[in-house]
Amino acid sequence: MNPSQKILTKLGLNDPEKDTSDKASNSRRSFLKRSALGGIALGGISALWPIEEIIAQTTQKVSRYSNPSDLKITDMRYCIIQNVGRTPIIRIDTNQGIYGLGEVRDGADERYALMLKSRILNQNPCNVEMLFKMVRQFGGHARQGGGVSAVEMALWDLCGKAYNVPVWQLLGGRYRDKVRLYADTPEASSINEFKRKIKYRLEEQGMTWLKMDISIGEVKGQEGALVNSKFWGSNLAQWRGGYMDYANIKHPFTAIQITEKGLDGMAQIVSDIRSVVGYEIPIASDHYGHFDLNNAIRWGRKVEPYRLAWLEDMVPWEFTDQFKKMSDALETPVLTGEDIYLLNGFKPLIDAGAVDIVHPDLATAGGILETKRIGDYAEEKGVAMAMHFAGTPVSFMANVHCAAATQNFLALEHHSLDNPWWETLVKTTDGRKLFEKGYANVPLTAPGLGIELVEEEIKKHLLPANKTYFEPTPEWNDVRSHDRLWS
Repeated sequence: MNPSQKILTKLGLNDPEKDTSDKASNSRRSFLKRSALGGIALGGISALWPIEEIIAQTTQKVSRYSNPSDLKITDMRYCIIQNVGRTPIIRIDTNQGIYGLGEVRDGADERYALMLKSRILNQNPCNVEMLFKMVRQFGGHARQGGGVSAVEMALWDLCGKAYNVPVWQLLGGRYRDKVRLYADTPEASSINEFKRKIKYRLEEQGMTWLKMDISIGEVKGQEGALVNSKFWGSNLAQWRGGYMDYANIKHPFTAIQITEKGLDGMAQIVSDIRSVVGYEIPIASDHYGHFDLNNAIRWGRKVEPYRLAWLEDMVPWEFTDQFKKMSDALETPVLTGEDIYLLNGFKPLIDAGAVDIVHPDLATAGGILETKRIGDYAEEKGVAMAMHFAGTPVSFMANVHCAAATQNFLALEHHSLDNPWWETLVKTTDGRKLFEKGYANVPLTAPGLGIELVEEEIKKHLLPANKTYFEPTPEWNDVRSHDRLWS
């Protein structure tokens, strides 16, 4: 078998035992034609080249024009980056060599996405809406939305590459060429150290919007600052713990209250930060701890003089009536949404006027188009949209395209500004920087998401417990259930 035949066999376009039919001949001619258009000259390929290297040539350094109507999904593969705990990246492969990248939300399981492979295998990835409707029933709130969202991102990346246009163009065009970012205020051991870090954040990194975490944990060591905190022990961490531990008890049920002394102690931290940052820079706030609506309102009123950009997730997102009471009681905008799945999950809050800003995490909300729909629906009701994000550059770029195409967008979170290797995981296909001076650069011409993975860098930062790097996943090929939701 010559080198060209070996390549065709690996791509499923040549069966050495059944290679006499007109159909096989036509398949090879079709592949050769597409390969020539894509910049591959099979006659000059050495038999020693691995098929992965050949396929890579169809998505890097060459035109991405393809034959979209003939595209078929052939595989879904993954790797897991040691970023924000764990962040799985998926790759959806096709019969034409081009592939799409997506990302399961930080802290979620790659199997949320892999279980969807059997539903989309052999389908045309450019039918994004139809495929989304096929898989969306398998998503849910918080990290459970990560699989559906990852698949949706990858489909748009593929579709953009197939038609040689950026994803934002497929969403109806863009409102902006740069996307404003917001970042956490850095932690410091002293006020002088904090001032130095803030100066770096604003002047060197160019950030124009900040967010701070301000928790009851900051005052738990002060006698008389909290009521009932000792019932939960010394650790008031909001993450990790057993089902009935503080971390997993919803806010109205902890019976923790904050005294005036506690409120003053927390507010002093806000005052110190505002005195360093000034009033030209918006400062949002988050992660207060688990206490009830009444204490949330007391806290919100305490910090109103500092004109915070928003109060984030003061109570669990599903308590629409409580958010409405909070919004009515406070002048500072209230916001929620990072754990809400699909537009239908946001509608009760928006329709009730219970939030001033929606805050979807695209990797939970259902992906790129669904997040744009959330923004568009909120815009109709006079509600703005900020975007929560804490992942790799793959999801980052999905957010950038969505933000560029959504009019009422305010700012996108960047959770890895101080991670020195974060940007090295990808390269842009048009040579631009991912972001600079507090703004992400929207790809104006690059197809799809506008990035490619840098293999050697990705492999440096794989999760130690799972070093898988985009291996085939045939174990996820078969549909094992009947999915229809009605009789």
